[in-house]
Amino acid sequence: MDQRIISNIPEDYHVSEPIPVTEPERQDFFIRLCRNYIERNQAEGRRLSYAVVTFGCQMNAHDSDRMRGLLERIGYEEAPEKEADLVIFNTCTVRENANTKLYGHLGQLKPRKKENRNFMIGLCGCMMQQPEVVEKIKSSYSFVDFVFGTYNLHRLPELLYLRLQENRRIIEVLPEPKEHVEIKGAKRKYPFKSGVNIMYGCNNFCTYCIVPYVRGRERSRTPEDILSDVKALVEDGVTEVMLLGQNVNSYGTNFMEESQIIKNEPEYGFPELLDAVCQIPGLRRVRFMTPHPKDLSDRLIRVIQKNPKVCRHLHLPVQSGSTEVLRKMNRRYTKEQYLALVERIREALPDISLTTDIMIGFPGETEEDFQDTLDVVRRAKYDQAFTFIYSKRTGTPAAEMEQVPEEVVKDRFDRLLAVVSESAHKRCARFAGQTVTVLVEDRNEQDPDQLTGRLETNMVVHFRGDDSLIGQYVQVKLTEVHGFYYSGELADS
Repeated sequence: MDQRIISNIPEDYHVSEPIPVTEPERQDFFIRLCRNYIERNQAEGRRLSYAVVTFGCQMNAHDSDRMRGLLERIGYEEAPEKEADLVIFNTCTVRENANTKLYGHLGQLKPRKKENRNFMIGLCGCMMQQPEVVEKIKSSYSFVDFVFGTYNLHRLPELLYLRLQENRRIIEVLPEPKEHVEIKGAKRKYPFKSGVNIMYGCNNFCTYCIVPYVRGRERSRTPEDILSDVKALVEDGVTEVMLLGQNVNSYGTNFMEESQIIKNEPEYGFPELLDAVCQIPGLRRVRFMTPHPKDLSDRLIRVIQKNPKVCRHLHLPVQSGSTEVLRKMNRRYTKEQYLALVERIREALPDISLTTDIMIGFPGETEEDFQDTLDVVRRAKYDQAFTFIYSKRTGTPAAEMEQVPEEVVKDRFDRLLAVVSESAHKRCARFAGQTVTVLVEDRNEQDPDQLTGRLETNMVVHFRGDDSLIGQYVQVKLTEVHGFYYSGELADS
């Protein structure tokens, strides 16, 4: 893939005072300049507003939280997308339809540029790391105000200032990370739970996946920094954290900087980090996303087993049940190895909730390969499976392989859904009638009379209650299962 810097950042910033060289002081400087600019140019006496629209994974969602924090420090206030003066799209490029979805959004926003002189559009995220995408934005969507990628998220204040000051489009996409700067002060959707990045990038190079090309190679944060972040979150009222990485099981193989903890531990990987996080007082739940089956060790299983804070939910992407397809995917495990891992997990953690990702229609997939996938679903007994049809991604090895006919893929996908639904319903129904601990998250969007909460197994439950319970851990009796979620009622206190 063509990796190059696409940039039109001017050398002359028209700033009368010295600009700090080091981060985060540099961005603090530009936050102040942006805030001064915005205060002088308020729209009709009101504060300017923003919306960050997120596509893709939980890593992207966490990045969006950090951008929200930066924008609010600048002086913007959050608003719905259709009302905001600034809309930033944090893009995903795992599947082709993600690109199409973004272009559709941009087309709908074009008229607003003429109606609102303050209206601006920003693009960032994985999709922007592809040079051909940026070229298309430059040629077909000239009304976009600024573009940046995955390696310079922390520079949002500086890029925004340049756009405001220069009154022209600003594009900065880096081919690789020059430095790592953690963004403090994220605006979280939920004040009581948060994601924490433990690493960035991916070294796996699955043949269907674009992520290593747009997120870069693996870079692990030091344990000191991660533990410091978690402690700060707990002090701020967070009781549940999710440790985030493209492959958390390979954490520690490539640290960003020297660490005293690492020097004192000859083998400091994800199991040791997870164990250390669990020792933090005040933290009630710990989750992580996403582990790769090839790296999931017995050490990690033992850490989960001994720490009740680790939620009894494990997302273990299988992608395919066929050893031959897995080889072509470069997944580096066999069907038999995957099932043996599931067996070890269930033996140590009989109450575990297993979920997975399954891809149908990978190039060269035969009916025999597909039957192997169905066999894994039946034997692994997943609580839930996220099923996908293979999406051809330009720039990946799989895009050059022989594709499976669309009608064959559709038929297999429908058959897979039937088996997954039958298997998962039986697994999920095992909790019916039990009284369980639920973290209450919000009002139910479909039924405002009900609250929505989550079990440690990650299953959702809806029940009646008042807003004072949001963010609290309550006891709920699960009265009825509806596929992948429950109805319940508050247990007598």
